[in-house]
Order: sequence, then C-alpha cells, then structure tokens
Amino acid sequence: MQIKDSLAHTGSRLTHPGSWHLRTRLVALMMALLTVICALVGLVSYTTTSVTLNGQIDTAVNAATVRTNQFYAGPGGNASPRDPLNAKATSAGQLSAVLSNGVVHYAGILAPTGTRQELTSADAQILAELPTTSALTDKKLSIGSYRLQAMALPNGDILITGLPLAATEQTLARLVLSMVLVSLAGLAILGLAGTVIIRRSMRPLEQLSAVATKVAHLPLDAGEVALSVRVPDSAVHPGTEVGNVGNAFNAMLDNVAHALQARQRSEMKVRRFVADASHELRTPLTAIRGYTELLQMTEPLSPDGKISLGRVTEQSLRMSRLVEDLLMLARLDEGQPLNLHTVDLTPLTMDAVGDVRVSAPHHHWSIEVPDAPVSVQCNDGQLKQALLNLLSNAAKHTPAGTTVHTKVAQETDGTAVVQVSDDGPGIDPAFRDVIFDRFSRADKARTGTQGSTGLGLSIVQSIMAAHQGSVSVTSKPGETTFTLRLPPKSTLAASSRAPHHSTTTPGRVPGQAISSIS
Repeated sequence: MQIKDSLAHTGSRLTHPGSWHLRTRLVALMMALLTVICALVGLVSYTTTSVTLNGQIDTAVNAATVRTNQFYAGPGGNASPRDPLNAKATSAGQLSAVLSNGVVHYAGILAPTGTRQELTSADAQILAELPTTSALTDKKLSIGSYRLQAMALPNGDILITGLPLAATEQTLARLVLSMVLVSLAGLAILGLAGTVIIRRSMRPLEQLSAVATKVAHLPLDAGEVALSVRVPDSAVHPGTEVGNVGNAFNAMLDNVAHALQARQRSEMKVRRFVADASHELRTPLTAIRGYTELLQMTEPLSPDGKISLGRVTEQSLRMSRLVEDLLMLARLDEGQPLNLHTVDLTPLTMDAVGDVRVSAPHHHWSIEVPDAPVSVQCNDGQLKQALLNLLSNAAKHTPAGTTVHTKVAQETDGTAVVQVSDDGPGIDPAFRDVIFDRFSRADKARTGTQGSTGLGLSIVQSIMAAHQGSVSVTSKPGETTFTLRLPPKSTLAASSRAPHHSTTTPGRVPGQAISSIS
C-alpha cells in the first residue's frame, strides 16, 4: 500500500510541473528550448538539402531527356528504331523507354556494369500511364524509386527518361540520422553540464532552505531560545539575487533573536515576580486562616458574624489554593531538574481516584488497570497532582450522578497512558482550543456550579511537559476524555534516582479492574 501511495505521489509530481524543484524546472526548460532549437535547425537543414538535391536531379533528368531525344530522333530529326540507352553520356542507373501506340519498347536501365537491365511488365504498365506533359513524376518501380519524364516526339511516339532517387534518399536519410545523433549527444552533454551549473548556482538557496528548516523546528514559543543558526557566508554575498536573499534572511534572524531574548528577559522578570509574590503571600494568608480559626474557637460571635468570618475563611482558603497553584507554575516554568523515581502508575492512580472520590461522593467512580505493573519514571508528587487536577476537574464541571472512568494502560513501545473519561455534557468546541491556557474557565461550558481558578489544566500541561509527556482532550456530548501520555523510562533521563517503594491499594487483586468504587 505504501509503495502504491509512493508511486501515485511520484506520478502526481511528474504530471504537475508546478510541484517540481526549481533546478528541475530550469533544466527541463533549458532542455525543452534546446530540443526546439535542434528541431528547427534540423528542419531547415533537411529542407535546404532536399531542395538542393531534388533541384540537381531535376536538372539531370531534363539533360538526360534532351540527350536521349537527340539520339533517338537521329541526325535528320526522323525517329529511327534505335535503343535510347545507347545515347552518349548515359549515366549508370538511367531508365529509358519508348511508348508507341500504347506499347512500351526499349524499356530498360543501364546497369553500373554497362549492361542493359530489362524492366518488368508491371514497370512497363507504370510507364505507359505517365502523363506526356514533360512534367517530372516520382514513381516506385521494382528496382526502386525513379524520377521520370515523358516527352512527346514529332512522330507521335513518347520518349520516357528517368534517373534513380536512391542516392538522394540515402543522402537525406543519413542527414536525418546524423542530425538526430548529434542533437541527442548535444542535448545529453548540455543537459549534464546545465544540471551541474544550475545545481552549483542553486546551492546557496539550498543552504538557505536548510537554515529555514532548522529554525522552523526550533521551539520558539517559550523558554530560552538560542537562535544561533545562520546562513553561511558563502551564500550571503551582497550584489547577487541569492546573496541578497541570504543577507536579508540573516538580518531577519538577528532581529528575531534579539526579540526572543527581550521576551525571555521579560518572562523571567514576570516569573520571578510571580514566584516571589506567591511565596510572600503564603505567610499572611496562613496568618489570616489561623486568626479566623482562633476567633471562631475563642470569641462569641453573632450569627451574621459567624457567616462573615466563614466567608473570610473560605476566601482565604481559595486565595491560598490560587497562590499555591501560581507558585507551582512558576517553579515548573523555571525548568528545574526533576527528582525522578521509578513508580508503578497503577497504585498511584488508584490513590488519586480514592482521594477525589471522598470529596465528590455524588459521582460514580470506576477504574481499569492492567495485570502487569505500569512502571514509569516520574516525580510521583507532581504526577499525582496532575491526576488529582484531572479528576477534580471532572467532578467540578459535571452534574451529580456522572460516571468518571479512569483507565491505566501501557503501549507496546513502553509509553504509559492514563485516560480520565466522563459521560457528562461535554466541552464547548470553541473553548476546547484554549482549555489548557492559564485562567481559562469553563464553568459555563460544562454543567456545574463550583468555581475554579482556571489553573488546574495549565498545571497538568506543565507537569506533563516537564516529564516530556503530553496531555490531550477529546470531547463530544456524553463523552469527554483527557489522556496523559508518559514516555518510556529509557527516553527520560533522571536527574537523580532515589529508592522508591510503591504500595498497592488494599483489597486490589492483580488483573482485576475495579469497575465501581462509588
């Protein structure tokens, strides 16, 4: 199937010259022009040679007719029964015949050896049908093609004279063969030379294309970017078209590099500010919670006072969660090395489902795990935080009674996969593209009344990116699935390897899927 697709793609490119490489189109255009020029030169040469040779044979036939007429008519002008081939200066291959009263006499050809060669009855019939207007006529006889002329004599006889066309035809055939061979050899040599010259001339563009391809694959969207790739000096000579393009491309890359450096400095300032602000806000927020709890335990308060103090406690807790989320994002953005361990993903996922199940008892929770352990190399605390965020996100934004199903699997290449699915109302397609953006809130996109900070899925994405993994979402009414993918252990270099012992969930039997734990 792949071979068929490759052949179809190749055939499509051959039938669409617009998709060819520029050097291929230049070579093809050059070869087409040279072919037209060779064809025109050959046509002109063939026509000129043909006209010249035919003119010469016409003259020779006319002269032979005059000599033969003088010989056949005799000195007194009266025709006598003499063979026209015996006339003086008769050349080898000349044909002579006399048509008298519809009967052909003396029909013969002078052979190169000087002997007479008789014509066949079929040839005599062709000669008898010639027009007597002295016009030159080409006929194909049994001995080859001849140019013939029939002249009426005073006594009523018709004298027929002809010369062979074989020499003329051979000369023209050799001319055509020579022109074809010379043209093909010239086209081949010029095509190879032109390909080499054009390829060498186009090499700076190939270098520029290679640089552009490298830049296109650089991660320029975030983080510190070292945009050091440039077009080589051999392709940036000002004054030439290609050199001007290379010079302009390098100038553009310099401008982009400076802009990326300025962006990185600005991002680092913002990250440091967010990290410092989040860190500094933790202490006063903790103090606020402590004092509110102390007031609730030690001071007599009116019902309205208790409600107000409860609101203060609730908002301080919400503010603390926001500060913790911002601090975690700031730390993840710094790209610090992870403290990785080899962890069995199955009990880690089951613990996360059990934790969220307690806070959302009105949902139905189920989990499906494989028989064998799913070992991954990760920071177990961060990975569990990502799982908790996905599970709590499903609980917050779906109505009571929704079933949330978690599945753990491992692909043949070692990639670990965790899927969190629910049968809720789904996600608005317009919101799906920005669902992982920071402070994106989907309270109106899915049923639910609990507000959120809009940082949970951003944290999940940052954690997965730090582990060289990915998170994706698919959604339609009645089925929404978030998928976490962690690379095999061999592809993720650990910054440190500390011993880690995972424990299984009590009551779990290997190979058994816990289908309902609600």
